[in-house]
Amino acid sequence: MDTSQYMSMFLEESMDNLQTLNDSLLQLEQEPDDIDKLNEIFRVAHTIKGMAATMGFNQMAELTHKMEDVLSEFRDGQLKVTEKVVTVLFKCLDTLEQMVNNISDGVEDETPIEEIIKELGSITEGKAEEAQTKEEIQEEKVDGTPVELNEYDINVVKQAEDRGFHSYQIKIKLSENTLLKSARAFLIFKSLEEFGEIIKSIPSAEDIENENFDFEIDLIFLSTKDKNEIYETLMNISEVDKVLVGSVDVKAEKAKKIEQEQTKVEEIKTKIEPKPVVTTPQVKNNIAKPVQKEVHKKTHQSVRVDLERLDKFMNMVSELVIHRTRLEQISSNHRLTDLNETLEQVARTTSDLQDLVMKIRMLPLDTVFNRFPRMIRDLSVELEKEMELLIQGADTELDRTVIDEIGEPLIHLIRNAADHGIESKEERVAKGKDPIGKIKLIAYQEGTKAVIKVEDDGSGIPVDKVKAKAERLGINTDGMTDNDIRNLIFMQGFSTNEQVTDISGRGVGMDVVKTKISALGGTVDVISEKDKGSTFIIRLPLTLQIIQALLVNVGSETMAISLGYIDRVIDYSDDLVKMTNNREVIIYNGNVTPLIRLHNRLGVEKSDSIKNYIVIVKVGEKTVGLMVDGLLGQKEIVIKPLGKTLQGLREYIGATILGDGLVTLILDVAALV
Repeated sequence: MDTSQYMSMFLEESMDNLQTLNDSLLQLEQEPDDIDKLNEIFRVAHTIKGMAATMGFNQMAELTHKMEDVLSEFRDGQLKVTEKVVTVLFKCLDTLEQMVNNISDGVEDETPIEEIIKELGSITEGKAEEAQTKEEIQEEKVDGTPVELNEYDINVVKQAEDRGFHSYQIKIKLSENTLLKSARAFLIFKSLEEFGEIIKSIPSAEDIENENFDFEIDLIFLSTKDKNEIYETLMNISEVDKVLVGSVDVKAEKAKKIEQEQTKVEEIKTKIEPKPVVTTPQVKNNIAKPVQKEVHKKTHQSVRVDLERLDKFMNMVSELVIHRTRLEQISSNHRLTDLNETLEQVARTTSDLQDLVMKIRMLPLDTVFNRFPRMIRDLSVELEKEMELLIQGADTELDRTVIDEIGEPLIHLIRNAADHGIESKEERVAKGKDPIGKIKLIAYQEGTKAVIKVEDDGSGIPVDKVKAKAERLGINTDGMTDNDIRNLIFMQGFSTNEQVTDISGRGVGMDVVKTKISALGGTVDVISEKDKGSTFIIRLPLTLQIIQALLVNVGSETMAISLGYIDRVIDYSDDLVKMTNNREVIIYNGNVTPLIRLHNRLGVEKSDSIKNYIVIVKVGEKTVGLMVDGLLGQKEIVIKPLGKTLQGLREYIGATILGDGLVTLILDVAALV
């Protein structure tokens, strides 16, 4: 059977089902007596097994089958839900996830499952008896033959039986959650046709192809296989809820056909007999109205779109924005007033299209956050600390490119909070704290940015320890504030943990966080207080493709600064500038703000402009003034990556094409600050 066309659906549904299993197991561990949750876990595991078997991934099906044995003992009350058992089941989930990833990546090497199957076997030493044996299941009968057989069909069945075939009537009920009913029906037909022939079906093949049916399929099937084999084959197909297999009684079918023919003859006789004339006057108001069938309108539907297509869609809209800007520039240069109205309409339509594609690309953060409850549970067991994770704002949406990249930094921050932040139960009790440590994951939208906070109520970041480590590495901390010293933990290779463990101590985690967040055009800051805890604050752009920017002159060059960073712009004058600790600062509104002369930082020759400006930018908790040689106004720009050759230029996040065709670099404010 060719299943390649269903591969993408199999991969997506498998990952969704594994995540559901993950969440449900976590809840079951907290509430071991929740029978509904246990039944849900059993159903999802059965679905995964069926899908894997249908697609030919026998290793995956075997492992899930062994999991079902354990779950079956849970359900029958022969096994208690304990931390040890749940840990083994989580290992199974991790192995299954690895298998799915290997299938997705085209890796043909088999994942070793012998050890995990041994662990499952040790749990189920005495196998739990199944609630219903195959024989008991097959005792269920199909009431009557739901498929209408004609004379030809009856003859085919009889001839097949004469040649040693069995004839079966099969009723198949699909799950009401089935998304692609026709695809499931196709898999059912293909599976049966491997060892027999379907001679009749209700609904018809055409109706099935058009999904013009509910969730039941009735078949007449000829095969040499017995009922149990047919039942097992069908129940191993994902989304199949129930299967009933019965025999076709040829004699009864023939008798029924004769009876139907006699009934037809009687009806014809009745029609041709003369009817008595009715003289009763007709009453017009008693005309019967035809009964109208209820029309079931389809509810809100969604489609799965390949991410590559979305990227192409975004690129095309980006190009449209560039050409619109170019048209506006040409119209302005040539004073073509006749074009103004049309250009305004084009601008509105382009903006609407841009907003639409942005929204299509947005995904809620819960697609990232849903992996962390399990991680905290595992860390709690490994570190022998009592911890709980509180999540707020998981419905906050970000561009899917940001979503794809934000997972790894958050993993490092949460592991850091669990290992470095949260104290042991004994320490917390001695400090008068709740023995259960709390880690909070909070997300919300703030203007054009999304803010993600990782908070813990642990011991905080020890400034003296960070300072001592910095001095050992040759870093001068004189004149640095406590907050500046705490932020040194983001340096490469910096770790205050003297002992390297599986969880931390190598000094790579915080460096990865800083690098990843900066690459996404975001910032990360840390606020900490001794014995109160720490808060890591990540600020990210909602999207990475099209932004509002201020165009400035730096020397003879034109550059762009994202408006998301800009607080205000002020006129430059020499009396604003002061020196402190050999650094230039400006005094503005009573605040001391570091000054960066961009032409010096970027190695560009200063222009002879009479008037200069200071663009005050905020990057997280830091405020800095950037001195520029001129302002060119605000523009909507499209960010284009610099490519491999220029990847080393850390001062820029990319480039854009302006309306006059000029290629302009976009400053990476976070890197400059």
